[in-house]
This record gives sequence, C-alpha cells and structure tokens, in this order.
Amino acid sequence: MEITGAYRPRATATLYTGDRLELLRQIPDGAARLVITSPPYNMGKKYEKHLDFKEYLYHQSETIRECVRVLASNGSLCWQVGNHVVDHGEIFPLDIFVYDICKRFGLKLRNRIVWYFEHGLHCKRRLSGRYETVLWFTKCDQYVFNLDAVRIPQKYPGKKYFKGKKAGQYSCNPLGKNPGDVWQIPNVKHNHVEKTVHPCQFPIELVERLVLALTNKNDLVLDPYVGVGSAACAAVIHGRRAAGSDTTAEYISVACERVKLALTGKLRRRPLGRPVYQPGPKDRIARRPEHWAVEAGREVSLFA
Repeated sequence: MEITGAYRPRATATLYTGDRLELLRQIPDGAARLVITSPPYNMGKKYEKHLDFKEYLYHQSETIRECVRVLASNGSLCWQVGNHVVDHGEIFPLDIFVYDICKRFGLKLRNRIVWYFEHGLHCKRRLSGRYETVLWFTKCDQYVFNLDAVRIPQKYPGKKYFKGKKAGQYSCNPLGKNPGDVWQIPNVKHNHVEKTVHPCQFPIELVERLVLALTNKNDLVLDPYVGVGSAACAAVIHGRRAAGSDTTAEYISVACERVKLALTGKLRRRPLGRPVYQPGPKDRIARRPEHWAVEAGREVSLFA
C-alpha cells in the first residue's frame, strides 16, 4: 500500500499538491478507467479563484481535454456539478455547459444522474436548491458497467407474474433492482460523520456507486479536483487505485490521512445503502396542530 505525491502506475494512491494539469500530464494515455470529479463552481470559495465565466469554461475545457486523453477506451467520465450563481441571483446550470464541452471531445452521455439531498442554503428570492447532477459519459459504446454491483432492494420482492408462460415465477431480479437515475444521498454538512475542513466535499457514498458500477478491481480512478479525497477513499475501499490533485496543501494532507484510514478499514463514513432516515421506537411522529385541522366542526384543507 503506497501513497505517493507524484504519479506511479502501481501506487495505491497518488495525491498531488498542485495544478490538475500538472498531474494529468504525468498520466499515460488510456490509463484511467474512471474519471470522477466535482470541480469548483466559480463561486469565489476560498479554494478557488473567481474567474470571468468564459475563462472558467475554458479552464474546464482544458481539464476535460486531458481527462479524455487519459481515459481508457472502455472507461467513463463522471462530472458532478451544480449551479454557478451570479451576484443578482441568476443561476447558470453548469451541466448544460459541461455537456457541450464533452460532446466536442466526442464523448457520449449515458445518464444525467440527479443527486437529491434535503439540506442546504435557504433561498429567499427563489426555491431552495436541493439537487445537483452527475453527467456520466463514455468514449464508446462498449464500456464497463457492473449493474449487479449497485442494485438496491426490490420494493416488492415477492411479486410474481400472474399470467403467461412465466405465471407464478418471480418477476423481479433476486439481486435487486436498478437504482435508477435519481439518488437520495445526504450531503456533507456540519454534523455529517465524514465532515472535514473542506466546505464542499463529496459524500463517499455518491462516488462508491460509480466506482462499483464503472470499474473493476485494480482499475485507476482519477479525480483532478480531489479536495479532501472522498473519491480516492471510495476507490481504495473497493480495491481500486486512486489519483488526484488539489492546489490546497491542507486538503491534500487531510486526503492522505483519510486514504490511510480507508486502507485500514478505520475511516468513519456513512455506509453505502443505509436508508436516509428510519424513525426509531422513541422518535416522536410529527402531527398537525389541532387548530389547523378543525374549524366550526369541519376539517379544513391546508391547501384551500
């Protein structure tokens, strides 16, 4: 198990302090089975330099160009983004612009995955944002896709065919169902078990599904904006190799510690597939206040 600061093909993890292009240029053509990242949204966060929007898109294009070069012919590129928001509140959905860039490099979109979460900033002049997206692209039509590795429990596991040649047989896959393209996974807020110094980090669970579905053992998973290493942790937990870069030395230091813990099974994280919320026997169930429900002896609709 080796964690290095410069790319070595056989290293368990490469965590590079510096510009993403500097790392990408060390990696040979076709070396990565999966490129997965969440780039800065050009919002002026402490870990990014605020740029003119056209210049920001140019930098994204440069990064994607190099990622396409290092991506294996049967590999996948997953770009997770939200919205760029300007001063007067207008939003720019970044996946629209990323899609255009990726198509220019010949990539094919397989899914636009909606990552749904329940907590975030509360907006006053528009509806509060509660989802972001993952654009999953491939280079060609023959690509690694391990559906069985990411199946989720069937909603009706005992359902059977009621007519035809299969009458009486189970109608669902015994391994579970396809998870679909809307994923409810908690985002990393202050009380999340995975929270670190990074203000906008990946939940490991979000990356795990993609690592399991789109790679095989010992494959290279690359994150050019690795931050505190959630993608690298997801990779090494499941026996893949990892590589990533960040310009903030503190984040790389945290990433190294997290990867070391992941390799020894000691990393605190939210388990893959855990339900978002399950009320316990002592949990109070929310009830409508009585004065909402009754007026002059009749129940009043809350939406009247």
